[in-house]
Amino acid sequence: MRAFIALELPTDFADDVAAMARRLSASLDGRFLDRSTYHLTLAFLGDIDDAEASRAMDALDAACAGSASVLLASDSLGKFGRPADATLWLGIASDPALATLAERVREELAARDVPFDPKPFRAHITLGRRVHIPKKPLPLLAFPLPAQAQTVTLFKSTLSRDGAEYKPLYTVELARPNL
Repeated sequence: MRAFIALELPTDFADDVAAMARRLSASLDGRFLDRSTYHLTLAFLGDIDDAEASRAMDALDAACAGSASVLLASDSLGKFGRPADATLWLGIASDPALATLAERVREELAARDVPFDPKPFRAHITLGRRVHIPKKPLPLLAFPLPAQAQTVTLFKSTLSRDGAEYKPLYTVELARPNL
């Protein structure tokens, strides 16, 4: 199965991201993703078997033990690829707790011999694929308000002609912050 571990977005934050994506999709050509697919990938595992999935669940428990929720604060738009055929994403501001969580997830996966993509962690939420980004300025955008994220999930990803479908396989809740 194709799998990844991701931080799920809080409802209000995801709603704000969806509003921003709708605004962008009105002026940019491309395939914008459905709100239900928004997440922040901590580790992409690729194709794994059932035994590796089980070890990934153990890694998730270990990585999240004692971890508190993390702040998501959007800070930019960016792209992977060429402007004529880009993956458009919303950047998330650097946060020590988020970086530590991603690092711990990857360390625990490595300790259990669960393969994952070793590319450096870049906190972002994919908004659209095959987006044509013109040289003209983008519309004025309201960026999402910061929010605390506390759900980390191992997802199974199934690709189809209509895009990816994500099924949660295992979820760990991070501790709520003391207010």
